[in-house]
This record gives sequence, C-alpha cells and structure tokens, in this order.
Amino acid sequence: MTTSQGEATTEEHAAPAEAWDAIAEGYDRYVAPQEVDLANEALRLVRLEPGERFLDVAAGTGGLSLPAARLGAQVLATDLSPAMIERFEARVRDEALSKAEGRVMDCHALDLPDDSFDVTGSQFGVMLVPDQPRALREMVRVTKPGGRVLVIAYGPPAELEFLHFFISAFKAVSPDFPGLPDDPPPLEFQVSDPDVFRRRLTDAGLEDVRIERTAERPVFTSGQEMWDWVLYGNPIPGMLVADLSEAQQTRLRQVLDGMVRERAGVDGRAVLTNEVNIGVGTK
Repeated sequence: MTTSQGEATTEEHAAPAEAWDAIAEGYDRYVAPQEVDLANEALRLVRLEPGERFLDVAAGTGGLSLPAARLGAQVLATDLSPAMIERFEARVRDEALSKAEGRVMDCHALDLPDDSFDVTGSQFGVMLVPDQPRALREMVRVTKPGGRVLVIAYGPPAELEFLHFFISAFKAVSPDFPGLPDDPPPLEFQVSDPDVFRRRLTDAGLEDVRIERTAERPVFTSGQEMWDWVLYGNPIPGMLVADLSEAQQTRLRQVLDGMVRERAGVDGRAVLTNEVNIGVGTK
C-alpha cells in the first residue's frame, strides 16, 4: 500500500452523521474500550490536571473524554452524531461522573465561547473531518490563552497492522479489491506525515508544537473480535463489505480468524501495533 501525503482532501470520503449513528452502539462496545490506554498516555503528555476544563471534539462515545473525566477534569464531549453522545452520556451516568456532559455539535463551527477550556483534545476524531484546518482553528479558538491542544491521529497506512490484516483478508475473498486510494488519501491519513501535522497545528495558531510518535495496540482473540473492531470503528469498512456476498463475508471473518490465531501468543491474545501521532501545542 502506498499513499501520497498532500494538503488537500475532498469531502467525498466523509461519512454523514447518520452513518456514525448507525455504528454508535458497536463503537461503544468494541472500539472505545480499546482506546483507553492511548487516551491516558496522551492526557499525561498534555498534563491534564483535576479540575481543569477539558473539551473533547469529535468525541465519539468518549474514548478520550471518559478517561479525562476519570482524572477529575470538568469535561464537555462534543460530536456530530446524536447517538454517539447518547452513548457517552449513558457511560457518564453509569460511572457517576458528575463533572462530565455531552452536546451534539459540529467541530467545524463549535457553539462555544472563545477562550473557554484549559485543554481541548480529539482522539481519532478531527483526523477524519473534511475541513481539518477549520476544525483545528475552532479547537484553538475555544482554548484559553496558555491552554493546550491535543490531537491524536493515525500514522502512515504502511505502519498500521490492523489495516494490513483487514486488506489482506479482503483480497483473499475479493482479489480485485484495489486497496486504499492514493490521491487524495482517505481522510484518516491527512496528517499521517508528522511535518504536515506540525504545520497544520502551527497554522491553526499554536506554539511550541511537538509531534510524539507512539502506538495503539488493540488486542484480539478471534477474527470476529477484529471484524467488530474494524466495522464499528468507522462507517467506511461497512460500506466496503456490503458489496460482498454473505458467503464472502463469512469467509473474510474466517481468514481474519486464522491470521489472529497465528499471531496470538500462548494466552490466545493477538496484539497488533498501529503507529499513532500525538500532536500537542500551546495557545
């Protein structure tokens, strides 16, 4: 797989809110729990303190905002998908996180005052939006002077093991599958190049910008678990497999299962490594 890293992207690959609504339950069940370790690493990096006001942009069901609330921050989670926010609020009630709330909001035009939050963050959220520079400017706008902005996004496709697994399995049942588009790359990879990432954060108005490379390490014990994690993590894979027959989808899960079991250790757990860039800057 190859991809060209450019500044321009188009909206054609952006999924509407309704598509995210449709996967919200699965995202909450299969995806968000795998994000906790990475979220905690990023929150340590940005030095989030108890009592600080924290805004999570394009929050999904709370993969970043729930860990922030557990650390004692005053949390507002925002997302374009009402179903995602409903799931977040259910988690807040279940855990009695009294200083956390959710609101439906477009990250391109945050309905929030200037200079309101100590820390503004996004984990695998703003990396997906069609007008990322605008969304980043909005994140900076609502952050207090001297506050911090945190953005977590995937590194290059070649460094994402889950992607290699899934595309290899897909090609095993559908040999004509072309793989990822190159130009423009999918929205997930618009800041996979650290230099582009750093420039976008700087252009948005941040200082002392640094890009830290780390990894997400999802754990699977079966092909079905990986299938659920991939399909409920983003509407696009579901659209791809919808073109397969039921028999092909079954075969794809079987191929994934074989790959996961081959990778698994003696405990039956397969740990994949996906490169991640964490961008941090100060307003």
